[in-house]
Amino acid sequence: MKDKLKQYIEEVKKLQIKSLNDLNEFKNKFLSKNGILNSVLNEFKLLSKDEKKEIGKYLNEFKDLVEKIWNENKDLFKIKDIKEEIDDLTRPPKQLELGAIHPLSIIKNKIIEIFLRMGYVVVDGPEIEDDWHVFSALNFPPDHPARDMQDTFFIHKDPDILLRTHTSSVQIRIMEKQKPPIRAIMPGRVYRNETISARSHCFFHQVEGLYVDEKVSFADLKQNLFFFVQEMFGKDVKVRFRPSFFPFTEPSAEMDISCLICHGSGCSMCKNTGWVEILGCGMVHPNVLENCNINSNIYKGFAFGMGIERITNLKFKVKDIRLFSENDLRFLNQFVSVVL
Repeated sequence: MKDKLKQYIEEVKKLQIKSLNDLNEFKNKFLSKNGILNSVLNEFKLLSKDEKKEIGKYLNEFKDLVEKIWNENKDLFKIKDIKEEIDDLTRPPKQLELGAIHPLSIIKNKIIEIFLRMGYVVVDGPEIEDDWHVFSALNFPPDHPARDMQDTFFIHKDPDILLRTHTSSVQIRIMEKQKPPIRAIMPGRVYRNETISARSHCFFHQVEGLYVDEKVSFADLKQNLFFFVQEMFGKDVKVRFRPSFFPFTEPSAEMDISCLICHGSGCSMCKNTGWVEILGCGMVHPNVLENCNINSNIYKGFAFGMGIERITNLKFKVKDIRLFSENDLRFLNQFVSVVL
């Protein structure tokens, strides 16, 4: 074995690595799984203790020499290979894949941008809330269905700690800390115990708005929302207000726009009516103002809330709300070049 190792050492010393092919041949012959180095190492294990003492120095010399040649050349030829690719300016470039902003983020950013131009500020709040900020301060009666576990996710069966069902809870936090005038929007995720379908989900996203000041009227509310709709959907979209009821506003209304998917002819999105409800709104109930220590005889206010998914459905003509949370790249890649 000693003579064999001497022969290998002399062979390696005479080698000249001049190309990447030479280096690959060297690697396959000496360093591969079935190469010479592994073979002599396995053979060395079978020697006696005295033979190992005599052969060991030749084996170490051979091993060090092989590894030295490999380490000196592997990075050199890798750099040369890359440089050859770069220097070939006639080669077509590799196409870079562009990332896409999520459609809900596109619409949320657009909503925020519109209201920022109207003088609103953006405010955030916690998703895990207490009963006071989600229900009691907003004038929900104790027996209201929203307080039932069939509609609301409560934490550890604690009736006071829950996942917020609307971002109106942030309105209460603002009014508790800040004196009027107040003009703010509150985007965020909310949770409701609903059956998942093409039209509803157990979590979704809302943008709430609040304006409190002296001499605020329903006409101010309508003008703000008219401006928003025209900026979001265009000047030709028709708008209507319908009387409604919410515990925290009085009077209350729902705002509809003409369906952008069927253009009034009737479809599943508008339930064949030609109209789609996009938000609820109304004048802030005096009880809500008083709960936040705001004098309702001096100050008035209006509030509104819209679902970002609903606006996105209409803007991009997406008929299934579940697509927004399934992370299907075939769906998301359709929004790579979208700019609003």
